[in-house]
Parts: sequence; structure tokens; C-alpha cells
Amino acid sequence: MMSELGGPEGPHYILRRMFTLIAIWLIAGAARAQTGPPTNDVIVRAAVDRTAMWVADRVTYTIDITCKRGVDILVDDLSRDRLKLDGLEILENDTDRRTISGDDTAYTFRYVLTTYRTDMPTLTIAPLAVRYAVRRAGEPLVETPPAGEVQVPGAAIALRSALPDDAEVSGIRSDRPPHQRPRRFAVLPAIGIGLVIVSIGPVLFAAVAFARRSRSDVIKELPRARRSARTTLRDERESLDAVRAIDVDTIDGRREAFTRLEAIVRDHLGRVSGLDGASLTPAEVSAASASNGAKVPAELVATVLATCEIARYAPPSAIPTADACRDAITKVEEIIGR
Repeated sequence: MMSELGGPEGPHYILRRMFTLIAIWLIAGAARAQTGPPTNDVIVRAAVDRTAMWVADRVTYTIDITCKRGVDILVDDLSRDRLKLDGLEILENDTDRRTISGDDTAYTFRYVLTTYRTDMPTLTIAPLAVRYAVRRAGEPLVETPPAGEVQVPGAAIALRSALPDDAEVSGIRSDRPPHQRPRRFAVLPAIGIGLVIVSIGPVLFAAVAFARRSRSDVIKELPRARRSARTTLRDERESLDAVRAIDVDTIDGRREAFTRLEAIVRDHLGRVSGLDGASLTPAEVSAASASNGAKVPAELVATVLATCEIARYAPPSAIPTADACRDAITKVEEIIGR
């Protein structure tokens, strides 16, 4: 009796065959779910609107993603916090989602970037991994297991001119020998030397007279120059007092205060050292002062000017604090008091 039930045609054999087929069907379905859609169901393109930039310029990094019907991406993977930047800062970003032909979904992510660094020749945007999933009816995308991921290409931006470094410059000199001068011009050097010798006498007399007159003028102008220096110092102190009256607890107030402090320091630098204070960068102040022999606190001046530039051009989140502004006022008072 038991032999008949367990034989090839018995009910136990049929049940085992049914359970085996069900298990094979479940395993195949799980494998298909893990495999997910082919990679061409998510198309990614990324680009920047310029390949080189100067400090404080703006560059736009754009990511375009097209998803086939039934496939969608995890938008959180493209948030501004996930973007890995080296030397760049995000000023603003926006996202655009739209439906195109065939019920496909298109995304456009824009990031407006800038930099305030000067020590990096190349600024980079790292590649980014974005997960995608197959939408299921009635189930939120966040609860759907990812079917895979795609790579968003990065970018590199040069902090310099857009001209290539290896560009060939056309020669401006010729290897051909110069044309020989006509003989009638051979006597011109001798004539010129004679005229120079003849003119030396009047020039010497004029130089002596000018030196005497200049010495007399210097003696007369010395008290006036001292009065002018005292007047300039008084004007600088009055300008500094006006800066102290500004409310530096607000962002606009700090911008105005740093702008006035920079003008005071640059005017003082030009008056005391004779340098072109309006055109020097903070990094150039020390070298220019050393070469000119100017007796100014070059490092202190460079520090104040660098802080003023950050306050004038940086975004609101990077503007120096009110305490830093008050400290800068104290440093400026020390500069003009020397």
C-alpha cells in the first residue's frame, strides 16, 4: 500500500513536483526583480557652461536625466549636500521635472557655483552616483528597493585664462640680417656726439639754477607740508570715527564699514609709501613695500585688505562677523597712527 502511494504516479510524488515548480518560479521572479530595467532606461548628461573662470565668477553645472516610463530616480541623491566640490561653493540650485513624449520623465538640475580661492589651479566636481527604481502601482518610490544606479560625470574648471597653455606664439623677430645703412648716414653719429658736447654747458647751468631754486622752495614749503600731514591724519581719523558709527550688527552695515576701511587703508598706503595703493592686491602689498623701502606695517595692511575683500564680495553666509569688523577698525587705527 505504501509502495503504491510513494511510486512515480502516487500523490506524494505529484506534491513534490508541484512544490519544486513553485520554488523555481519564485527564484526566477526574484532574479528578475534584482536584475531591474536595462541601463538605457535612465539616460544621464552633465555639462558646465564654461571651462575656465576667474575668482568670484559664476559657472553653471547642469545635469539632465531622462527616465523611461515606469522608472524614476531618487531625487535626494542630487541634493546640494550630495554634490562633492573641490574649491567651489554652491550659490543656488533648482530642479525642473517634466513629462515628455511616451510618458517619459525628464529632470534638469542646475547648480550655480563660484570660488573665492586663489591657490587652486583646477576646480573639480566629483562624479555622483544616482539610484533609480521601478515604480510599482500604489507604492511610494522611497519604499521601493533600488534597481540599480547610474553615474553622473564630474567636471574640471581651470582657474585661469581660457587660452591653452601650450599655444604657439608666432615669432615677432626675423632671422634675416638688417639692411646696411647708406653711406651718407655714417657721419650722423659724429654730428650727434658734437651736439651733445655743445649742449652740456647750458644744461649744467640750468641744473645748478634749478637745484638752488628747489632747495629754497623746499625750505619754504616745509611748514606747509607738516600742516598738510597733520590735516590728512585728522581727516583719516574723522573717517575712521564715521566707520565706528555704522551699525556693524547687520550684513549691510558690515559691508559698508569694510568698504570704507579699505578706502582709508589704500589712501594711507599711497600717501605714506608712494605706492599705487588703489591697484595693489593684498598679496602684493608686502613685496611692493619691501622693494620701495616704505615704512608701513605691510603684513597688517595685507591682512586688513584681505578681510575687506572677503566682506565686499563674499556671499552673506561668508561675511566676517561683527567682532571681526570691530577688530579690523582697531587694526586700521593702528595703521594710520604709525
